[in-house]
Amino acid sequence: MSNFPFGFNPGSPDDDDKPAPGAGDQPTDPFAALMGGGGDIGAAFSRLGQLLSYQGGPVNWDLARDVARQAVSAAGDRSVATAEREQVLDAMRLADLWLDEATAFPAGTFAVKAWSRAEWVEATLPAWRELVDPVAGKVVDSMGTMLAGEGGPMAQLGAMPEQAAALAGPLQQMMRSIGGAMFGTQIGQAIGALALEVVGSTDVGLPLAPAGTAALLPANVTAFGAGLEVPADQVRLYLALREAAHQRLFAHVPWLRAHLVDAVAAYARGITVDTARLEEAVGSIDPTDPESLQRAMTGGLFEPEDTPEQKAALARLETALALVEGWVDEVVDTAATSKLPAAAALRETVRRRRAGGGPAEATFASLVGLELRPRRLREAAALWRAVLAERGQDGREAVWAHPDLLPVADDLDDPAGFATGGSAPLDLSGLDDTVAPPEPDQP
Repeated sequence: MSNFPFGFNPGSPDDDDKPAPGAGDQPTDPFAALMGGGGDIGAAFSRLGQLLSYQGGPVNWDLARDVARQAVSAAGDRSVATAEREQVLDAMRLADLWLDEATAFPAGTFAVKAWSRAEWVEATLPAWRELVDPVAGKVVDSMGTMLAGEGGPMAQLGAMPEQAAALAGPLQQMMRSIGGAMFGTQIGQAIGALALEVVGSTDVGLPLAPAGTAALLPANVTAFGAGLEVPADQVRLYLALREAAHQRLFAHVPWLRAHLVDAVAAYARGITVDTARLEEAVGSIDPTDPESLQRAMTGGLFEPEDTPEQKAALARLETALALVEGWVDEVVDTAATSKLPAAAALRETVRRRRAGGGPAEATFASLVGLELRPRRLREAAALWRAVLAERGQDGREAVWAHPDLLPVADDLDDPAGFATGGSAPLDLSGLDDTVAPPEPDQP
């Protein structure tokens, strides 16, 4: 199955009959919502003028925020009650106490938040920007190059080289504005949809919140537990354990977040552009028809290169994400099994959610053509279990001391072999980016 970067993945044949979750009678086409909808041509032109005046980076993030907030509002959002905030704070405190026995990494949470969906959108936008801009930048630059390049629209219109050169800048800026609007709308819709599903700040395998901030979304935690026949406090505590475990890992492995983000950027660099199809798509856009922009920008214009570098970037990202999730799975299982009656059922629910295409899989698939494979997550959990049995907690956590010590994809096929293949070096002074010294516990 072909994969398409953010904003360019065609839906399934049945998608036309499926309204967006919670969308009600809102416009189903993001560009209809973007341009005002309702067939008001004057309003559409006015909105288009505002979008074309954008002169920022490859994504119009102000627009992305607006679209995400509109999606959340349309689906229904409410402020978090004081009692809910207290419940989240209590769950996080207990989770950190339990995790003290399950991992050698000390607490990594210094602020606990209970967010509404809109608050989650606002708090995570900076992280999304870091992830998405490399992909969007490659695409938008290709659009500008297509317009100004040899054989582009200006050359086809018979413009003299000096005329084309004079117009190249304005045309490239126009396409940058259109590209920014296109990505801003698509990303805003994706973030808005995620805000309806995520239970915390780490559902996509990265800490999307500010450093040291652990968060749960009470409304989504309640939705997660619906139909499980598990007491609400157990559901909340189990999800708090997962959130707090992620926080410990990223707080005390300082190179890990950059390692993942760099892998996304490396994968983005391998995206190529079908310029002929892009030129055809851009030429089909009718400013008076908002839906034409959406139609033009679907259909697989961008494909990853099949190069050794591209494959290596993909393998690096998939393996690192699997190792993060596998470690969290094992640590939380150790912390919860003997204390939380529903721990096994909740663990399996989280795993099934992944296998069914949860937030992480869907987001990364649309972002960089990456499909997370739950099979690898289970294998990663088995690897960390084997390392714990062979080396103990300190030995397991020492594997995170440097990226060169991490298991590679082949190691996931032989957990016992990796676990017995030698201990992590006791003296890490010669390695850069080693595990950070323990931070003081949360007051």
